[in-house]
Amino acid sequence: MDSIALFFLATVAVGGLAWVFIYPILSGERKAEERMANITKTEPAARTGKGSYKSRRDAIEVALKELDERRKKTKRPPLASRIARAGLSWSKRQFAIISACIGIAGLVIGLFSGIGLLPSIGFGFAGAFGLPHWLLGFLKKRREAKFLNAFPDAVDIIVRGVKAGLPLLDCMKVITVEAPEPLKSEFQAIVETQAIGVPLSDAVGKLYEHMPLPEANFFGIVVSIQQRSGGNLSETLGNLSRVLRDRKKMKAKIQSMSQEAKSSAAIIGALPVVVMILVWITSPEYIRLLWTEQVGNLMLLGSACWMTIGVLVMKKMINFDF
Repeated sequence: MDSIALFFLATVAVGGLAWVFIYPILSGERKAEERMANITKTEPAARTGKGSYKSRRDAIEVALKELDERRKKTKRPPLASRIARAGLSWSKRQFAIISACIGIAGLVIGLFSGIGLLPSIGFGFAGAFGLPHWLLGFLKKRREAKFLNAFPDAVDIIVRGVKAGLPLLDCMKVITVEAPEPLKSEFQAIVETQAIGVPLSDAVGKLYEHMPLPEANFFGIVVSIQQRSGGNLSETLGNLSRVLRDRKKMKAKIQSMSQEAKSSAAIIGALPVVVMILVWITSPEYIRLLWTEQVGNLMLLGSACWMTIGVLVMKKMINFDF
């Protein structure tokens, strides 16, 4: 009977995962959505003269979207680049030592808690290979968010300086003094790189290596083109600053509109765990059967599978892109 129940739960769980993730690919729904998006995508209007302010802004926004899509398709960077992008000064050896210490700590905690050898090994494996890499991703996203928050102001400083007649490098030196981190350190690296003889266009182009964002890449492209062939740098960077601020406003609007759905998903996802903890506090003998009996273990496994499927589905429903 236990084998039949386990087989039924496993079949239902695999079927649910296949329905959520594999069915849209096999049925052609994802290709249909991509074709619909390509058909309904707004193209930038053609330039008609000096009054083509809106068309230039549209062209910049479309270019940023293309750079963002290209960045998502790139391969995973090496470990040294990921550590640097997270804002850490660790070496590969230090990262490996820290990961090993976290894994050993998880294994020891699992053994002393009495959950068994295999779960303890699982905790140690997650601590050694999962938690450090998750921490790098979290620090990288937080650093990129801080960069994007202050980047439009830095572009405005460059625009005002160029209009006042200052060289581009002097405008960047002003940013290294007044801008917050991590913008300050990134532009400081550009100034120091240019000071040792590297051309300014190449120094600015390396900004994308440290901060892999389409906005930073587009800024490097604009400066590189202006340094080689000339052009109205202040007007182009002014349009870039406006586009960045518009994207920031749109992101904040989407977050405010989706906050209710995210709160509901968080409450629904946390409710079973909270109820289990409350039952454990009030009636430990009643809920202990889930750990001591084989049927209880099967029930916990099935509940964990269904909870994972539900969380992934809710995350996909409330994850808006623009």
